Amino acid sequence: MEVADTLVDEFDVIDFLHNLTVHAAGISGADAAGLMLTDQMGHLRFMAASNPNGETLELFQLQNSEGPCLDCFTTGEPVVNADLAHAADRWPTFAPRAIQLGYQSVHAFPMRLRDHIIGALNLFGSADAFFDAGDVRVVQALADVATIALMQERTIRRAEELTEQLQGALTSRVVVEQAKGAVAALRGITTDEAFELLRSRARSSQKRLVDVAQAVLDEG
Repeated sequence: MEVADTLVDEFDVIDFLHNLTVHAAGISGADAAGLMLTDQMGHLRFMAASNPNGETLELFQLQNSEGPCLDCFTTGEPVVNADLAHAADRWPTFAPRAIQLGYQSVHAFPMRLRDHIIGALNLFGSADAFFDAGDVRVVQALADVATIALMQERTIRRAEELTEQLQGALTSRVVVEQAKGAVAALRGITTDEAFELLRSRARSSQKRLVDVAQAVLDEG
């Protein structure tokens, strides 16, 4: 049903990507998930996470130009069953930070359509969870379906439309992040709770999340 929503002219990209991370974590048994997409210059940008820790680790990878999500995007190949306790040589900055937050394992899956890679999906586990071949296929299939949903036939035919769509999503995320902070400060709640409040308001009013966020900022 959520994938079908992407077939309309203006689907809610931010909400779609957030749900993708939540579903990916639930299906895989991961404790956190994060997702990055490329901007119009081909640089990775954080887009969504299933919880605050997922967001922290995605942003940490970008800030330090190091981590499984970046490796996955660069090579186009999944990173599977990486034991963080033995990954200091591979990710000397990222691995200790992930362990500090309570994670022991990490996996990353490319978001790609044939040779076109638009991002990567990261999964973090608090236990040394092992993915077998079946687990890998399931999570990669989820990432593939989401990629196809984003790269609809009309955007595949016209590459500039895909670029505009992804750039628009990045711009929307900035607005949503600002609104989260404003609502959190006003109500004395966490940014995570503020985000859920914005999502609930968007759905009840049948408006896009970014429109509700912009309205909050305009009211402020």
